[in-house]
Amino acid sequence: MELQNLTHISEFLLLGLSDDPELQPLLFGLFLSMYLVTVLGNLLIILVVSCDSHLHTPMYFFLSNLSLADIGFITTTVPKMLVNIQTHSKSITYAGCLTQVSFFLLFGCLDSLLLAMMACDRLVAICHPLHYPVIMKPHFCVLLFLVSFFISLLDSQVHYLMVSQLIFCTDLEIPNFFCDVSQLLNLACSDTSANNIVIFFGGTISGFLPISVIVFSYYRIVSSILRLSSSGGKYKAFSTCGSHLSVVCLFYGTGLGVYLSSAVSSSPRRDAVASVMYTVVTPMLNPFIYSLRNRDIKSALWRVASRIA
Repeated sequence: MELQNLTHISEFLLLGLSDDPELQPLLFGLFLSMYLVTVLGNLLIILVVSCDSHLHTPMYFFLSNLSLADIGFITTTVPKMLVNIQTHSKSITYAGCLTQVSFFLLFGCLDSLLLAMMACDRLVAICHPLHYPVIMKPHFCVLLFLVSFFISLLDSQVHYLMVSQLIFCTDLEIPNFFCDVSQLLNLACSDTSANNIVIFFGGTISGFLPISVIVFSYYRIVSSILRLSSSGGKYKAFSTCGSHLSVVCLFYGTGLGVYLSSAVSSSPRRDAVASVMYTVVTPMLNPFIYSLRNRDIKSALWRVASRIA
């Protein structure tokens, strides 16, 4: 089979979600609406947390950074899809594809690590409330965020370098609306064993370790809450974790669902539709979950609205 060096490849073809011309305007309107809702909703969370002094706490510091990561996450994929639909094109340049892979992994890993940091914050707040101001100091929270960011950056750049060394076959069609590492590996004609090892370690850092931290944190939290004698105290403690736990279930649940569906399904196009759940739907729903289930956010929204009015 004829091989081409990746450095000589000018573009890949993103097949998108559907080839039906009649569906393209509908897809464009739907994803444009979802993108705008996601960006505006997360920007609103960042604005409220920044403007309201009541929310200058570690929990909302991590939340505002999670919103920023969600904006980056969806911006990595959806705008290019919208441009391709509007221009009736399926192409993405070699540099654009690798850049998309890099930023997709960066923001995806950062999302996962921030959710783990938020679980640790709730663990300290509920299980060690007297030591909370001492442990969760502002500079320590900033340090946790910077460590999470640099781990995510390292993970994305390692994948970027590994993918850039691949040799591809003449078939350069990607059955999705964005460039994904696993699908690029499927197109490669060279040995991908080293890439699979990198993916394994990257998945451990961005998936297994954060999930382990979250499970351990909530095990300790639930154990601590069940020891409370007051039902009102139990409800208050659970309510402070409700929004975060909902986002965790949505983020990892959709990701796991896509992984399982790809494992049992032989339809790449169906996998592409399933990937919409964690690449688009999850970042869009996060602001609604926190604004509708969180009293502090709702109160802050009213205060900010009253100042503007």
